[in-house]
Amino acid sequence: MFENSEFSRLEVRNLDFYYNGVQILNQININADNGDFIGIIGANGSGKTTLLKVISRVLKPKVGCVFVDGKNINEMKSREIAKNIGVVPQNISINFDFSVEDIVLMGRTPYVKNQETIEDIAVAREAMRQTNTYHLKDRLITEISGGEMQRVIIARALAQKPGILLLDEPTSHLDLKYQIEILELLKGLSKKLIVIAVIHDLNLAAHYCDKIILLKKGEILSNGTPQEVLTHNNIKHAFDISVEIITNPLTNSLFVLPILEKT
Repeated sequence: MFENSEFSRLEVRNLDFYYNGVQILNQININADNGDFIGIIGANGSGKTTLLKVISRVLKPKVGCVFVDGKNINEMKSREIAKNIGVVPQNISINFDFSVEDIVLMGRTPYVKNQETIEDIAVAREAMRQTNTYHLKDRLITEISGGEMQRVIIARALAQKPGILLLDEPTSHLDLKYQIEILELLKGLSKKLIVIAVIHDLNLAAHYCDKIILLKKGEILSNGTPQEVLTHNNIKHAFDISVEIITNPLTNSLFVLPILEKT
C-alpha cells in the first residue's frame, strides 16, 4: 500500500467564503480522519467546487480556518501544503506530448530541489502501479483514453505522498466501466488516506462513500452516513425532485430512484 504523509486529521471550522461580495459558503464545519471516504453532493451552484478550492488554499475564506493535523494551512508554505494535500481537478487538459511517467513525476515537484532523484522515480512508479497505469508509463499523455488519463492524474497526486486527496467530480465524462474503476480505486486509497470527492451520481456516492456532505446554497444541509443524508426530505429540499429510496438487494447500499411527475 502506498505510504502517505503522517498527518491524520482535517478540520474545517466555521468557514465562510465570498466572491465579489456574494456569499458562496456559509458556516462550513467538517472533520475527517485517515480512512474516511467523504462524498460531497449538491445541486449545481451549491458550492461544491469552491469548498474543495478553499480546503486546498486555492481560495482564501473570509471567515474560518482549515487545519491539517492541527496546523492552520494559512501558516503553511505552498510546498508543505502540496506534500499534504493532493488535488485532482474536474477539467484536465494536457496538450503537450509528455510521457505518462513525466506527468506523474510532476507530482514530485514539492520534493525536488534540482532534479528528480532515484527515490522520486521510485515513488512515481509506485503511484503508477497503484493506479494501474505503470504499463502506460512510456505512452504519450495525449494518446491515452479519458479513463486512463484520470488514473494518471490521480497517480500524479499520489506521487505527492499526501494524506488528503481532493477530487472534483472524478467520474464526470467517463463511461460506466471507468466510473466504477475510479471509485474502486478511491475506495482502496481511502483505507490509508482522507479521500474527499465531489460526486454527481447519488447512487455511486451511496455505494462507495462512508460519509456524505449535502450542500444547498453554500450551506451543509446534511452531513453523515449515506443512510442519514440520502432521505426523501433532504433530496427534495436540495434538488427539488421527489425520489423513492430503496435498498439495493445485491449491494445492500441505498438506491435513489427519481419520481417523475406526470404532466
